[in-house]
Amino acid sequence: MFQIRPPSLKSARRLASLMGLGVACLSGIALAQDESMLNAELTLQVQQVAQAGARVGTPAQARVEVQIGRLDPRLKLAPCKQVQPYLPPGLQMWGRSRIGLRCLDGLVRWNVSLPVTVKVYARALVAADALPAGTVLTQALLSTAEIDIAAQAGAVFSDAGGLVGRTLSRPLAAGEAVRSQNLKVRQWFAAGETVMVRAVGSGYSVAREGQALTAGLEGQSVKVRFENGRVISGRAVGDRHVEMLL
Repeated sequence: MFQIRPPSLKSARRLASLMGLGVACLSGIALAQDESMLNAELTLQVQQVAQAGARVGTPAQARVEVQIGRLDPRLKLAPCKQVQPYLPPGLQMWGRSRIGLRCLDGLVRWNVSLPVTVKVYARALVAADALPAGTVLTQALLSTAEIDIAAQAGAVFSDAGGLVGRTLSRPLAAGEAVRSQNLKVRQWFAAGETVMVRAVGSGYSVAREGQALTAGLEGQSVKVRFENGRVISGRAVGDRHVEMLL
């Protein structure tokens, strides 16, 4: 895998739905006597839900650690025989996050958030030494280490092939991961250049030449005009290449 990214929100929503269906069938669970803490059984279920959420899209060999925080001690929760932990919709289970807890069997139905910190350890490329901003990366400037890839935002890299020749936009300390936001955005083409537009649909793709109306910055939207005058929007994906999803 070249880039290791946090789980997508779409994947997280799908998993949240699946996990919600599974956990709802558990036997009754109660909070510990101190309402800011969880009892052992509920703690285990929170760990399982957070672990499952964190593993969406991560390398199989990654090591996931979940640190469970405390509920707000100011909360006064009514007694509940069955508490369901769940992934809040659209929430990524990386770094500082939260797990939802809702009462399914009680006189008062409540729903609260429990803070968690999720660490995902995997091998990724890091700076072999301290590197200033503007450094053009070479193989010799990179090394591999096991790091918490969820500690900061942005994708990390496991293959040096795609990093060699890239320029750092900010300085890196020795041992710090090279992340996507640390790299200067590449310009694949300038406005006025001829580009190849590839339209991708369900089970097919069509390629056609056009003229770029705006500069093609890596991963960003660009406008292209075809010979017949039609103007389309796509995404700059490579050297004079634009992709348009249908």
